[in-house]
Amino acid sequence: MSRQSSSFLTRRGFAVGAVAGLGLTAACGNGIGNNNAAKIDARVRATLDQMYREYPNTRTLADKASGILVMPLVTEAGFVFGGAFGRGALLINGATVDYYSTVKGNAGLQIGAQQYAHVLFFMTPDALSAFRRSAGWAAGADLEYVIKDEGSSVAADTNTLTSPVLAAVFGQAGLRLGATLEGTKYSRIIP
Repeated sequence: MSRQSSSFLTRRGFAVGAVAGLGLTAACGNGIGNNNAAKIDARVRATLDQMYREYPNTRTLADKASGILVMPLVTEAGFVFGGAFGRGALLINGATVDYYSTVKGNAGLQIGAQQYAHVLFFMTPDALSAFRRSAGWAAGADLEYVIKDEGSSVAADTNTLTSPVLAAVFGQAGLRLGATLEGTKYSRIIP
């Protein structure tokens, strides 16, 4: 009898240990060793190359900016209620310093889906600092657009260039018209 209960406890102990070990292993899955950051960086470079090629004046904006946030692919869809999601990187002096996700939710008369890229130019150190310090920065209606809805050129004037944050929305594809960034929330992530 003691032999039978001994093997039962051993099997039971093994099962409990295996489940606990599986739980610990799953909890430790923090993404270290994956290539998500490399994928985001490659998409960021491709997006910047496309923007500079299609809108050459944006290179001047990037050179003057304290930092730029590049969201290479944002997917937006809606039918009455809608939302958007994307991931990208914050670059300062051409180097990636942080990764961010963007989330947007909305409601209203809408139908369709689209994908687009957007770049935020932080034109002042204060604007960049406020963005980096925030737990979740939201783009507001005071955001100035330099490229929007497949415009043919950069629409930057003296008023635009004094704005703390400028936005370029381009590369739209899909069955939905008009991409705006109002109400979009950005949060720091570890890819």
